[in-house]
Amino acid sequence: MNSRPPDSEDPPDGSRAEGTPVGRRLVLAMLGLGAAGVVAAPVLQRGLETGLGAVADKDPTGLTGLLPNGGGFRYYSVATSVPEKTAADYRLTVDGLVDRPATYTLDSLKALPQTRLVRDVQCVTGWRVPETPFEGVGLSALLDAAGVRPGAKAVRFTCFDGAYSESLTLEQARRADVLVALRMQDKPVTHSHGGPVRLYVAPMYFYKSAKWLSGITVTDAVRPGYWEELGYDVDAWVGRSNGRDDAPTV
Repeated sequence: MNSRPPDSEDPPDGSRAEGTPVGRRLVLAMLGLGAAGVVAAPVLQRGLETGLGAVADKDPTGLTGLLPNGGGFRYYSVATSVPEKTAADYRLTVDGLVDRPATYTLDSLKALPQTRLVRDVQCVTGWRVPETPFEGVGLSALLDAAGVRPGAKAVRFTCFDGAYSESLTLEQARRADVLVALRMQDKPVTHSHGGPVRLYVAPMYFYKSAKWLSGITVTDAVRPGYWEELGYDVDAWVGRSNGRDDAPTV
């Protein structure tokens, strides 16, 4: 069965009509447009990402979260708007059951040893972005610097959107593939992607990788995060939770 639209089907007798010869100038023009498209593609993709991010940031319905950008990500925020933080005003606090509470600026985080990971990103809603680079400070390094007290069992994360939160067990938080991420896709984490600093939990569904990270609090028990209060699994291992069988990301 011919799957082409009716206006592109062959004539009823099976013959093909001879088309108008394509001139040299037309061929060169088409090649030029193709080359221009290759050059412009990264610019257009960045523009699409920025535009979708800006719209999603002010979309209380969450409908813009259904739209993929050129990189395959979906934008979603549980807050109606999120303030932007610059290097001058960004702060990350580490507190709770620790001996040495600390506050980090963006520059002080950049000055610490950085780890780069390249893993698939898997959303619990089904979409996946393969081989996405993240780079930042190992969460375990910040916990060690703070001096976790005996009796600590978990880590709670809060965000400067004023609404989102997440948690990990202390054992999960100390994994080598859990980062306080400053870079994503080999560039600084943008505001739309949760920047300037976000959490990245490589082996778990992406809702565990809290955006707009502002607080790390060591606690005596796991406290369910925003989506977990609404029914998502607290332990969100890709392929082993939330009733899904996606291929693991690590």
